[in-house]
Amino acid sequence: MSEPIITVENLSKCYRIGAKEQGYKTFREAVLDGFKAPIRNLKQLRGLTKFYSRQSIGAGHKNASDVIWALKDVSFEVERGEVLGVIGRNGAGKTTLLKILSRITEPNSGDVKLYGRISSLLEVGTGFHPELTGRENIYLNGSILGMSKPEIDRKFDEIVDFSEIAKFLDTPVKRYSSGMYVRLAFAVAAHLEPEIFIVDEVLAVGDAQFQKKCLGKMEEVGKKGRTVLFVSHNMNAIEDLCTKVLLLEEGCLKQFSRDVRSVTKTYLFGTTDDLQQREWINIGAQLQNPWFRPLRFGIADSHGNIHRLPVRNDAEIWVKIEGEIDDIDPSLTVGYALYSERGDLLYWSYHTDCPEEKWPKLGKGRCVLKSKIPTRMLNEGTYKIELIGGLHFRQWLFEPGINAPSIHLTIQGGLSDSPLWMVKRPGLLAPVITWILEE
Repeated sequence: MSEPIITVENLSKCYRIGAKEQGYKTFREAVLDGFKAPIRNLKQLRGLTKFYSRQSIGAGHKNASDVIWALKDVSFEVERGEVLGVIGRNGAGKTTLLKILSRITEPNSGDVKLYGRISSLLEVGTGFHPELTGRENIYLNGSILGMSKPEIDRKFDEIVDFSEIAKFLDTPVKRYSSGMYVRLAFAVAAHLEPEIFIVDEVLAVGDAQFQKKCLGKMEEVGKKGRTVLFVSHNMNAIEDLCTKVLLLEEGCLKQFSRDVRSVTKTYLFGTTDDLQQREWINIGAQLQNPWFRPLRFGIADSHGNIHRLPVRNDAEIWVKIEGEIDDIDPSLTVGYALYSERGDLLYWSYHTDCPEEKWPKLGKGRCVLKSKIPTRMLNEGTYKIELIGGLHFRQWLFEPGINAPSIHLTIQGGLSDSPLWMVKRPGLLAPVITWILEE
């Protein structure tokens, strides 16, 4: 077992929100304020000690409602040469963690020990000067990241080739698109050859081909024995690249394991109890709007009863959505999104997919929409079904990955009548398709 290159112990970071902005002071007030400063600073120092004490906040400190804990007692170690994936929903504390490791932000408590040179790519174009050209920014950004001029000279051509913006190298970067920015920023950071390479979810800015190229570069960096910390919402990339994964939830460390597949599954589908959720009920009226207020959402059999899990591949599976309408809007679209075990979107389905004359006629009051998942299409495994809907091209009512309720569906058995295929098939889907012999 090698020595850790990163050690994090009881790391916590909190922010105070809602502080009111003070108005301008007169000259007299400023002079008086200067005389009072020593006493006030002493009081503030005592107050800050109480403010940053988790015990006092937890016990009902008067400022507790103004405090957000971005990280709470996070501890872990990363060994040299590991590729660590950092995952979690928006606001889980991923970027805060990387900023602390990159020495951009200071923690309120806890210790961080790093052994080696760090290269961080947390925001697109960080350290770039908009008035300078791409060529000049390579030297500027490289110097900020810790590269010497001879080192930049030696790697200049490689950086330009990787960024694929040679044609615009002498153009001020303020005229670059966001995609060109990230190409140049990643190219410089990737050629620093640090011991620790930290990358946030900035690759989503580039096109698919460049993202693939960046992932290949990160894989190459990992194989050379360097340590990579990689934040991404792309679970396929996490599973392909990472040797270990860390899952954050509301600032807390929920899972930290070498079993990458198990952790990503928890992130996508929740715990074992969550996987049994086959019906969602809008308790407490969480989602309110006048066009379609969802009441219940689940998977049902042909009689309308909620299915027990698992469900056979050859069984009838209906997505059942019950809602209430106060105002009629002709642009209303209600449906669901189906995701695989790895988080791949298989398809969306709306009640308005067919010709307009065949749309279900929705009116004011309660209504129940049903849609049948094609029989004998899904492979064995666990799927996530999200309720989606909105006013077409105007606004979301329940947006995928943001506020859309979700349930789960587990398929097991019934894959085929053939004696040759009774187990899970390769691939995402397992349709039973008719074959004929042409005479």
